[in-house]
Amino acid sequence: MIVSIFPNLNNDEAKTITQNAINILTETGVEVFLSDKYSTLFEDSNAKYISSNELMNVCDIAIAVGGDGTTVKVAKNAAILGKAVLGINGGRLGFLSGIEKNELELLKLLVKGDYKLDQRIMLKAEIIEDDKIIKTYHCLNDAVVSRGDFARLIDIVITDNNRELLKVRADGVVISTPTGSTAYSLAAGGPVLSPDLNSFVITSICPHSLMDRSFVVNSYNELEITTLSDVSNNATLTCDGEEPSTITSNTKVRVSLSPYKANLIKVKPDNFYEVLKKKIIERRF
Repeated sequence: MIVSIFPNLNNDEAKTITQNAINILTETGVEVFLSDKYSTLFEDSNAKYISSNELMNVCDIAIAVGGDGTTVKVAKNAAILGKAVLGINGGRLGFLSGIEKNELELLKLLVKGDYKLDQRIMLKAEIIEDDKIIKTYHCLNDAVVSRGDFARLIDIVITDNNRELLKVRADGVVISTPTGSTAYSLAAGGPVLSPDLNSFVITSICPHSLMDRSFVVNSYNELEITTLSDVSNNATLTCDGEEPSTITSNTKVRVSLSPYKANLIKVKPDNFYEVLKKKIIERRF
């Protein structure tokens, strides 16, 4: 078995967790690969090194060490190649992580094949100008259309099959997958969806209305989003919290079901609702 590890070394404990994970995996005969940019950082380990561009290609299983952002990023890249991902929590919440830093002995279950796959749908967001697709993103959590640098509301219209579904004046809207329903959408007042649903949630951000509520729509629907704002305050599209793209009144964003699915490895018996209770409902900061 070949395992590639993707650590986020901006997290204070990620280096130690990665080193311990390498030791446990290599002791069981697993080939462990890291990016060659870490060759001096982990030179005393039994890991092998390869170009970052090839790291996902060579592995059977990918391991993300860090917070939820790290797991999301690795899981999206793995999904395109049909690979499974195990998240090790080296951040604060670790809602998507399969194990905690004190549970690394559970890595031995990977070798035995004693794990389950939790498959999650993703959404595709396309920026369209003059009927041409300018950019395409595949999102595990969400696509967010929001106001620009100025604290001014924008007008947003969302259509479903050319029929108006929502028209709102707000700071923006979040279109989330069931996985993303516990992220930004939840913070904006949206509902929690079971991760096995084939649905998207549309949640307004600070809407200028007392009656605004989230919409849950079938993920097989194709949504189109247009915005209207003043000239100096163009809106932005941000996918899974990554670098935003500017959108104007002449641009539309099309959201649909991605052909890719993320496969998250589960080695513990707790279900989604038990994790939700422990990580979010009962969490104390």
